[in-house]
Amino acid sequence: MWSTILAGFIVRPWARWAAGVVLAALTVALFILNLRRAGERAGRAAGRLATLERDNVVQRQMLDEASRRPRNRNDLIDRLRDGEF
Repeated sequence: MWSTILAGFIVRPWARWAAGVVLAALTVALFILNLRRAGERAGRAAGRLATLERDNVVQRQMLDEASRRPRNRNDLIDRLRDGEF
């Protein structure tokens, strides 16, 4: 029953034209939604990159400071007496 109704509908030229327009509109809508999703993904990736760069700078500063720390208690006492701390 549904097949005869659908077949009768598709036979008409205006129905084929309408189906083509609907398919074209659906294609454009899906393309735009995909572009939006890709843009959101790119934005999140840029945010993660900025966070990673900031974290790397902080970690490098921590490592630089750790390399300059006193090695033992005597070095600490010497630095405190010299006023370098």
